[in-house]
Parts: sequence; C-alpha cells; structure tokens
Amino acid sequence: WKKLYLAHHWPVTVCKMSANDCQDPPDYWTIHGLWPDKGEECNRTWHFNVTEIKDLMPDMRRYWPDVLHSSLNRTYFWKHEWEKHGTCAATLQVLDSQKKYFGKTLELYQHVDLNGYLLKAGIKPSSTYYKMTAIKEVLTGFYGVTPKIQCLPPEEGEKAQTIGQIEFCFTKELELRNCTEPKAASSRAQTDLQLGAEELSVCDDTLPVYYPSQVQ
Repeated sequence: WKKLYLAHHWPVTVCKMSANDCQDPPDYWTIHGLWPDKGEECNRTWHFNVTEIKDLMPDMRRYWPDVLHSSLNRTYFWKHEWEKHGTCAATLQVLDSQKKYFGKTLELYQHVDLNGYLLKAGIKPSSTYYKMTAIKEVLTGFYGVTPKIQCLPPEEGEKAQTIGQIEFCFTKELELRNCTEPKAASSRAQTDLQLGAEELSVCDDTLPVYYPSQVQ
C-alpha cells in the first residue's frame, strides 16, 4: 500500500444511514479508522486484544466511539478496524502493534483537529445548506492538501446531499498528502455515486450540502 486514510465520520449522518440503536450521537467528528489504501485482513491470525489498549480507553471512548452501538463496553468496532485495516498498516514500524496503531491514530486525529478548524472557519451544523466547493476550499486552504469528502446522496425529493465522512491522506512517513490521484480519478467518482441509497460516496460539487445537527 502507498498511503493511509484517516477517516472522520459525522455521527449524526452515520445514524441517519442506519436504523440502529443510535442514542445521542456525539456532536463532533469522530474517528472511523486509519486505513491503508490497499489490502484488507492482512493477518487473520493476529486477533484483537482489548487489554493492549486499556491505557487508551478514555480517548478511545471519546474520539473513536462505536456510534451505532452506544453501550460503552462494546469493542466490536475496534476489533473490526484492527483486523481489517490495522493488520495491514502494521507493516510500518510506527504502527506495528495494536497499542501503536490505535495510539498513533488518536494522535493524528488530535493533530488534524478537524473539529477545531471547521469551527474556526464558521462551518458548523446548521439547517441551512453549504456549498461543497466552499467546504473544500476551507479545508484545502487550512491543510494545504486535498481531503476526500463523502456524502449521502439526496433522498427522493431532497435537493441536498448530507456530509458524512472526511478523510485525510498520509504518506508512510505520516505526513499529510493529497488524497486525489491525478489519473482516472473522475471515472471512479462517477461509479461511487450510483451505489445504494444509504451509501456514502464522493460528494457532488454541484449539489448543496446539508451538515445536520440532529438525527431526523
């Protein structure tokens, strides 16, 4: 793999996508995961062990909660992220244990401080719509790189898409880099848009964006 995606998701939108037992989703962007751009489940024998990250628990619960299943003692979400993505990221020395993988992800999340930057730019949950290009310009201006922004396409009768996920890309040296690939990226974005109703896909620059403050 060549790069890592640090994915933040917007809990209210995650809840909107699923009929699960979402209760009072956090009103800040939380971590979805840290994902190498290729490979999944690279080492099926390397099982998740929650005791290895017990020191990280307060931060894990706060910044990397299982939004869909709100009871605190669930570790399924972290297990899934470790087994699917962490075992692949572990080829890097700086991520080669569960403690390092989860700890470094929390560090990158604090470093990026997406919540802080959006607030500084005056972009906050609202009942009015934003322009996708305005959000992109703010983020690219702050970070100097292009993130990948994903939305829920408009439902029947809606005119706006709903922002759901913002991913920042990192090199293997854990430096921020652009998420966009120079070639053939546009055709990929098109196919993403035709997925099922409740799937996130790359946001459409031409549609207004809804940044919801509560689950409808």
